[in-house]
Amino acid sequence: MKAFAIAVACVATGALLAGCSSTKQPASQKDSDFHYLLDMPSNWTENKVDKLPPLPNPSDLLKFEVSQNTPLSFFVDAKSISVGSDGVVRYTVVVTSPSGARNVNYEGIRCDNYTWRLYAGLNDDHDGWDRTVENDWSRIENGDLNAYRASLYQDFFCTNRLPMGSAQTIVNNIRYNRVQGELTR
Repeated sequence: MKAFAIAVACVATGALLAGCSSTKQPASQKDSDFHYLLDMPSNWTENKVDKLPPLPNPSDLLKFEVSQNTPLSFFVDAKSISVGSDGVVRYTVVVTSPSGARNVNYEGIRCDNYTWRLYAGLNDDHDGWDRTVENDWSRIENGDLNAYRASLYQDFFCTNRLPMGSAQTIVNNIRYNRVQGELTR
């Protein structure tokens, strides 16, 4: 009797599975037509950057670490940090050498695709911005000894391909050295 019950259960299961199967293809969609949302081409448009921030004051500079092996010091101007509706974090960075040489740039980092852009640099007279050095979007490099953009992206500016939060949140994270790996939400 037990064997008969098992045989009936197997036949019923087989009939049920056969009824659920179909040889019909999905209507007009093949596996090769499937696209992940993040792989879809975007209609992203960058916000215009007509106005540049004032040159940084030393009292507004926030130091951040890039590598223990570099002699350079890296700072961002707290008052220049902004988060655009286009997903770009814009900031003024100051890089100084032990001899006192200094580079000052106004840049942007796109969180959605790990790229950066230079909008302006300090002019030759050190009294204003020079927009002739402006460049297009470039991939952020990780391996450099002085890869400050990678450090800003990974530690303070971006998470899950989005800005970390408001400009004030980013400023506070840099000020108190709260890097992304240590943040709890």
